[in-house]
Amino acid sequence: MTSTIHPSVPGALPRVLSIAGTDPSGGAGTAADMKSITAAGGYGMTVVTCLVAQNTTGVRAIHTPPTDFLAAQLKAVGDDVVVDGVKTGMLGTAAIIETVEQWLDVHQPPVLVVDPVMVATSGDRLLEPDAEAAMSRFCRRATVITPNIPELAVLVDDDPAPDQDAAVAQARAWAADTGVAVIVKTGHLDSRLATNLWVGPEGPLAEVPCIRVDTTSTHGTGCSLSSALATRLAAGDDPATALVWTTEWLHEAILHGSELVVGHGHGPVDHSHRMRRLAAAGQPVAWLTADDVPATLVTPDQLDPTTDAPAAATPTAPEVPASAVPAAGPWTAALWRAGSDLARRIADCDLVTALVDGTLSPGIFSFYLGQDACYLAEYPRALAAVAASSTDPAEAADWAAGATASQVVEAELHRNWLGADSRPPAPSPVTRAYVDFLMARALGDDHPVGAAAVLPCYWLYAQVGASLPQVPDDHRYAGWLATYRDDAFITATATALGHVEKAMEVAAPAQRSAAARAFLISCRHELEFFEQALRMDGLR
Repeated sequence: MTSTIHPSVPGALPRVLSIAGTDPSGGAGTAADMKSITAAGGYGMTVVTCLVAQNTTGVRAIHTPPTDFLAAQLKAVGDDVVVDGVKTGMLGTAAIIETVEQWLDVHQPPVLVVDPVMVATSGDRLLEPDAEAAMSRFCRRATVITPNIPELAVLVDDDPAPDQDAAVAQARAWAADTGVAVIVKTGHLDSRLATNLWVGPEGPLAEVPCIRVDTTSTHGTGCSLSSALATRLAAGDDPATALVWTTEWLHEAILHGSELVVGHGHGPVDHSHRMRRLAAAGQPVAWLTADDVPATLVTPDQLDPTTDAPAAATPTAPEVPASAVPAAGPWTAALWRAGSDLARRIADCDLVTALVDGTLSPGIFSFYLGQDACYLAEYPRALAAVAASSTDPAEAADWAAGATASQVVEAELHRNWLGADSRPPAPSPVTRAYVDFLMARALGDDHPVGAAAVLPCYWLYAQVGASLPQVPDDHRYAGWLATYRDDAFITATATALGHVEKAMEVAAPAQRSAAARAFLISCRHELEFFEQALRMDGLR
């Protein structure tokens, strides 16, 4: 499929029908399909082919209702709703497949994604021979099919592919014979990457790599991928864009699945993690409350670690991570302790993880670079303002040197990474809010406040750099990751810490309080800056 498909009603959510079996434990089948369709931006509907008594430890029993009831379900949906996309899962018998075919002949939805449930990843055959033959025939009417490696082998009458190249060759042969595209899923192959590829008669049209997650929370991944992919295609995405979105969303769902703590076997993925993450980012909740920082700071031990996590989620205080660039005294040590949760969240955030493992998509990386350029175009002004407010000539010279260095980094960023002729992008709301906050503190508040506000850009980036593992020279982002560990930047960070320590020491208690608030809010701005690119749709 190469055309772009749009919902039949402009502006409406794509209406996507799942035709599959059930899972009362919620991780697979129609339950997973509904969650996936919703997460991918569609309106989900279900027609049940069979009732399955299963949980995370396995299948216990299957009840298959008469096919006339299946036909009645299909007719009820088709008589009332225009269906923009269909995903099929467990069809079970030749009679069920024939019933679904008859309905498709009448309604002909623009998108049909077939998950050909024929063979378990263990190699066990799941269908009787007549049903297996019917499924092979059924796959030929699809827009795209999403077989696992053993199922792909059955379709092409070959042994299961031992590696990605062999799987792509099998998929290409199938696509050339049928005109139907294949999603090659390498998650069950023995490799570091779990890559999804859209393969047509000419070969791979799109290739989306992600790092394999060491987890047992993989129940329902096949169902989830196919139903989310059907939704994105029905919404109008081209194949490559749909596969990128689906793969990256599912990777996040797998990555956080164990946090659900569901079941004693292979647990489900967290279908709604991305939605909750985005919803949390949009909450109009104050980053700091009046209780987080005392109105007057007399001693450093008045500052406690701050966190916006629910109290029930943190029954004990987490250990404060060691600072890669040591604090310069008791006041900067107190600032580090207060912002430690934010420092940890930045170091562990998904964008940094994807940068390190090399799977961050080029589009997201380009967005991040562009916003970094916007930030660095403004940050020197804040440093210059802090320099101007200092009464110590040597300190003022250090802050001014930082401003010059930032301008040099910005120029080098454009030249080496964005291209010398590239036009700087418009700052995002997150970037704009951060630089405006820094300028307001540097120009409108006392010197200790401005100095504390600009410190996180030094300290937190140095912390990220210290936490990064070494990557090979041919790593996609090796050059960029090296900038986090620059020796000159570490020295500048230590110098800035010394100046903030001195400013906090001589400040009045109310000034210290304002400075601590500025530091913590800047830390939160840093977290938002790192995470903003992962809130974008359609970047690849």
